[in-house]
This record gives sequence, C-alpha cells and structure tokens, in this order.
Amino acid sequence: MRQQTPHLAVSRPPIVVLCGSTTYWDQLAEAALYETAAGRIVLSPGCNMNQPHPLWSDLKRADRLKAKLGELHLRKIDLADDVLVVNPDGYMGDSTRREIDYARSLGKPIRYTNPV
Repeated sequence: MRQQTPHLAVSRPPIVVLCGSTTYWDQLAEAALYETAAGRIVLSPGCNMNQPHPLWSDLKRADRLKAKLGELHLRKIDLADDVLVVNPDGYMGDSTRREIDYARSLGKPIRYTNPV
C-alpha cells in the first residue's frame, strides 16, 4: 500500500479589493497593476458602465445591473483582507462611500491612493 504524503499548506497572498469610481478606470487599472506586483490578489470592479456596451444599453437593464454589481462588490469586500480606495484628487462618490462604510463595519483595514 502506498503512503500518502501530507498536503503542504501554502499560505495564500493577501486579498485586496479596489473601490472607487469607474470614471477613473485607468487609475483603477494602475492600482491593480501595483497591487498585483506587490504580490496581492486583486478584486476590482468588473466592468465600466461609463463605456457603451450592449449589456447596459437599455436604461432599465442598466439600473438592474448596477444594483447587482453594487451587491457583488460588497461580497468582494467580504472576501478581501483589506480595501484600497482609488480616489484621484480625493474624489469619492456615493457608491464608494457606501463601500467604505461597509468595509468599516466589518473592521477591514482601508487605504487610500490620495489623502482624505
């Protein structure tokens, strides 16, 4: 009978979730690049509804999708070890503030790309 080797536990890299307005899509991508290069798993907004796309070309469909994506982003915050708020010029919209409040309620550490 062959003896099994115990599974070696591998610690996972920290998970960071990016929060911020998709108006600053390029800055979110840049933050994701730096966080990835630092060895972190990055969770970020999955789409930019400011850019035309058939998935949100209909206004009612867009509203439903936006609500669904907002809830999905809260689940990403649940998974993350910490939060990085991408806030060029200190800008934070209502959705980002909601995400920050949620992260705080969970005791997640929060960092900002620009001082608040």
